[in-house]
Amino acid sequence: MFEREAPVDTTLVLHPQSGASDPARVEARLEEAAGLAEALGLAVDEVRAETLRKIEPGTLFGRGKVEAIAAEVEERGVRVVVIDADLSPVQQRNLEKAWKAKVIDRTGLILEIFAERAQTREGRLQVELARLSYERSRLVRTWTHLERQRGGRGFLAGPGETQIETDRRLISERMAKLRKELEEVKRTRSLHRKRRQAAPWPTVALVGYTNAGKSTLFNRLARAQVLAKDMPFATLDPTMRAIRSPSGRKILLSDTVGFITDLPTELIAAFRATLEEVLEADILVHVRDVSDPDHEGRKRDVEDVLEALGAGAAHDQIIIEAWNKADRLDAEARDDLKWRANLPKQPDKPAVAVTSAVTGEGIDTLMALVERALAAEDVILRLKIAPQQSDALAWLHENGEIMDERSDPETGATYAVARLSGSDAGRFRSRFPGLEIAEEKAAAE
Repeated sequence: MFEREAPVDTTLVLHPQSGASDPARVEARLEEAAGLAEALGLAVDEVRAETLRKIEPGTLFGRGKVEAIAAEVEERGVRVVVIDADLSPVQQRNLEKAWKAKVIDRTGLILEIFAERAQTREGRLQVELARLSYERSRLVRTWTHLERQRGGRGFLAGPGETQIETDRRLISERMAKLRKELEEVKRTRSLHRKRRQAAPWPTVALVGYTNAGKSTLFNRLARAQVLAKDMPFATLDPTMRAIRSPSGRKILLSDTVGFITDLPTELIAAFRATLEEVLEADILVHVRDVSDPDHEGRKRDVEDVLEALGAGAAHDQIIIEAWNKADRLDAEARDDLKWRANLPKQPDKPAVAVTSAVTGEGIDTLMALVERALAAEDVILRLKIAPQQSDALAWLHENGEIMDERSDPETGATYAVARLSGSDAGRFRSRFPGLEIAEEKAAAE
């Protein structure tokens, strides 16, 4: 769906690093930066780290480094240089002049990918607002190169618009309009959310680093067809499906946008409404790509973003880790992973399932962990149901787990023992008043 024509622009990707750095983290950042550039259709010629002795306010790199890279850019015919860091507007302009090539920083690269991938109206509005906020600080034609690739689809006029005053006015007017449109969309989402809360099904949200396999796992659990590709940010718009657990419990499952190291602040603000599904979820399933050499670093990145959003274990949300892509490991590594997953858990440590969303390995274990977490608040109802109240028994079969059921041949009454979530038990009492009910807390499993 997002395939471009063959890349035509030779691209150099540079990751500035200062001081002592973890080699595994640097390697992971280089691989990720290359993946981001390629996801945008750029032909990556080389990816490398560049050491910074100190940060120069005007150019980021020192004078000698800037000149050396300029000579390299000219010799190799490089047209785009991606800097895997945030650049100030002055740094970006100065580097473009020095290198005579388009310079894109990490935030600009991610924003452009988001602009390509957003599908829903809300997603497109949020991305455009974030891009405008980023662009307003620059007031330069950052996207001229990429507008040509997109056939002239830009959020401002195409190449040729040169008056900064006109740009400033257009940006301000467009941002004001976008904010009004987003408020309307948020009101609609709020109504939908209230409707879901009226039917109090627990919500399970899949979270994790971008490209960890969340959408593939979502498709397997929900039997859905959400786009799942081996690329950064294949999913940008949240998707929800109602599913049933193995015991028949109804669950709302949510697929969310992937997180990333140094997520641009513009996008955290712009996607806060989208990520409300994460904030309100009863359980977070943290999908981790255990085939990634830096998966522990990725875990910390995700936890940092969750904390910035006001979500996660620190905010009393239950977290279950799905150690995904186990099929990419050799047999010995996979066995070691399963051994570690089965170690006794401490109270403050998440439960773990070793999974492969592609092969289905570990899915039953994962759902059992979700079931166990949801069951922590369950109650047991012991009921006597008269023959004329058969609709109550049918409701219990539909919404709970019947643990025991027997009929009295003399009176025709049914004696049932049913397990329900706390909210469902409340709904049952309201819907069928007058029944003889004894309630007790379900025993922890």
